[in-house]
Amino acid sequence: MDMKHTLRILVMMWLAMWQFTSCAQTSQKKQIMNTKKILVAFFSRAGENYEVGYIEKGNTHILAEMIAAKTGGTLFHIEPVRPYPEDYTECIKVAKTELHNQARPAVKGDVAVEDYDVIFIGYPNWWGDMPMAVYTFIERHGWKNKTVIPFCTHEGSGLSGTERKLQQACQGATLLEGLAVRGSVAQNSPEQARKSVEHWLQKLKY
Repeated sequence: MDMKHTLRILVMMWLAMWQFTSCAQTSQKKQIMNTKKILVAFFSRAGENYEVGYIEKGNTHILAEMIAAKTGGTLFHIEPVRPYPEDYTECIKVAKTELHNQARPAVKGDVAVEDYDVIFIGYPNWWGDMPMAVYTFIERHGWKNKTVIPFCTHEGSGLSGTERKLQQACQGATLLEGLAVRGSVAQNSPEQARKSVEHWLQKLKY
């Protein structure tokens, strides 16, 4: 057997070993991910919304369902006991007052965040912040050693400073890169929104 033939065999053996190891590592990573319990908690409002008119399902609700479908997560809708006005102008007035007063409006029901490893938190961007009802939900729970991932809908303001505020509110959690999608895209171009969600989740390895 000449030297070239021997080297070819060694290279082929090395490639086979590398592929086997790589596949094994990928499989192991997937198994680890599959054991993580995922929660998709979100605040969303129907009624009259900016740029999309009257809608039956909130913009953030649409994204939340896409994320839950892709990750296998459990959905939880953060709903205020006292609904916001359906009229958009009236709603933003209430939201601005709540923000100014740092209100904590009562919300319906709850979910045991402590039972989950990864929590996606979704919300519309209202006046550069999360709706105050989201803070009500957050402050009910302990966030130590949790992974928190924000997502929001907006019409030009993106996530603004909400990632920083979320990090402060969820003390002890690890915050990952968030996603911002225009509400008009979520509502009127769901396939475009879905692609954004899938690309984002792939980057996060979810």
